[in-house]
Amino acid sequence: MKFPGSVLVSVFLFVAETVTALYLSSTYSSAGDRIWLSLTLLFSLLPCVLVQFTLIFIHRDLKRDRPLVLLLHLLQLGPLIRCVEVFCIYFQAGRIEEPYVSITKKRQIPKNGLTEEIEKEVGRAEGKLCTHRSAFSRASVIQAFLGSAPQLTLQLYISILQQEITIGRSVFMALSLLSIVYGALRCNILAIKIKYDEYEVSVKPAAYLCIFLWRSFEIATRVVVLVLFSSVLQIWILPVVLLNFFGFFFYPWILFWRSRSPFPENIKAMSRMGTTIVLCFLTFLYAGINMFCWSAVQLKINSPDLINKSQNWYRLSVYYMLRFIENAFLLLLWYIYKTDIYMYVCAPLLILKLLIAYCTAILFMLVFYQFFHPCKKLFSFNITQGLLSCFRCLCFPCKRQRHSDPAERADLKSQDDSEIPIQPQKSEPQSRNSQLSVPSDS
Repeated sequence: MKFPGSVLVSVFLFVAETVTALYLSSTYSSAGDRIWLSLTLLFSLLPCVLVQFTLIFIHRDLKRDRPLVLLLHLLQLGPLIRCVEVFCIYFQAGRIEEPYVSITKKRQIPKNGLTEEIEKEVGRAEGKLCTHRSAFSRASVIQAFLGSAPQLTLQLYISILQQEITIGRSVFMALSLLSIVYGALRCNILAIKIKYDEYEVSVKPAAYLCIFLWRSFEIATRVVVLVLFSSVLQIWILPVVLLNFFGFFFYPWILFWRSRSPFPENIKAMSRMGTTIVLCFLTFLYAGINMFCWSAVQLKINSPDLINKSQNWYRLSVYYMLRFIENAFLLLLWYIYKTDIYMYVCAPLLILKLLIAYCTAILFMLVFYQFFHPCKKLFSFNITQGLLSCFRCLCFPCKRQRHSDPAERADLKSQDDSEIPIQPQKSEPQSRNSQLSVPSDS
């Protein structure tokens, strides 16, 4: 049975970030910074509440007689008691023979064009551990992008305005960045397991490292760009954030409305209102993820699984192209309107470093999909071919128009030549001068 290390990491980040946020809030309270105090508490307590509801919803505790667990969730201690329960199940597994087991069938990743189907017995204890891992994975994603990401942006913004980074704030920002990167990593693994549910997926350590580096560079660059822009143009950061957020929020709904599909009844044992609330929360989380990085899980509301299982290289390439252009534009505006706070900062060098860091993130993403993706053998074509086809689709209209002009001229010329009447040959021989003369119009 696999050790539940992901549960331990999720609980550690949850507890460490919450405790550090409360400590930092006390320092803001003693300094009289009520605005920073309120925002820090908001971005700390909101994900805590959402994590509690997520764990209760996945485990369906409202339909079970577990008042003590519900009380601990109300006291914001739900992840701790869940972690204790996970390790109790893990250490007690194997000591008692389980009378009931279920058999699952998984297919292996094809080797040399051949694949085999494997039957595996799953006991009740292992099934419970799988449910706990799935619940904590989703809770980590919620904590990362609805709490840690805005928290990191806020604390970095405060540090720039005050021109001071305290030890407590630096530790808090490091924990927040680690939480965001871990949430993005869990999102990637979750997307792989959902898309390739029929296969036995095994993620290697090199793939974890590649995803970690990819997400670290991408998220850190995005946060720094947003903070630099907001430090010089405080009013204009609001339209930028709202445009990004609502664009990604309404995008799955627009695709759903265009498909003209009936309203989804995908979530069992829930009313129409409850299904709508859950779908709105999922699109809210989807928008929060895409605000800072590419969401590996693509929503598809009219799908029974609510997930788009196809690998859309075109959407991926368009996202990173537009995000790179947006980051470069925001950095250009920061360079134009920068204040005396950045007097001792080499602005061109900083812009170059940030753009290179974002390109490095894209490079690690390409390396992951090309070499370390656990299901790369199932791709219809690899990432290189996919991106080349996308760029070919973007550049093909211009090339087609450019190459079609000589062809059109050649067609017109051939049509004109075909319209010239053929003159009958004369029986009398003509002189050399008459053959070389140009015929007159008469």
